[in-house]
Amino acid sequence: MVVIINRLKTSPIPQKKIKSLLEKLNRKYGQPKAEVVVSFIGPKAMRSLNKKYRNQDRPTDVLSFSLGEEGPDGKFYLGDIIICPEVAKKQARQQGHTLSREIEILAIHGFLHLIGFKHFKGIEEEEAKIRAAFLKDDLAKP
Repeated sequence: MVVIINRLKTSPIPQKKIKSLLEKLNRKYGQPKAEVVVSFIGPKAMRSLNKKYRNQDRPTDVLSFSLGEEGPDGKFYLGDIIICPEVAKKQARQQGHTLSREIEILAIHGFLHLIGFKHFKGIEEEEAKIRAAFLKDDLAKP
């Protein structure tokens, strides 16, 4: 199950696309009933989280907080993905694609962290495979 929390008033978020994409990834990686929460927040809130958890005093594009355990309600909670669309918008322009596409890419990246992938240890290759399999246009390139 994927829960989307949008704390923004003006930024267009492709909620249905993100929910569908992450539900497919849950099934692909053997977690069909796991709960993933995706939150969309502004740069001030993201900066605060990035400073608190990564000791970096600036907003970032995506943060992941893996839980990977069963809650008292019996549900399996994979974790949280936090995305800052304002940072993503700048990256989308630099990469030459839409904000919606950048958010999809960040959701994939965040999900892979939730299931244990680390930077420089296979995450880039796995992202390319997912992008080729699940995103409609050619984004298999890094």
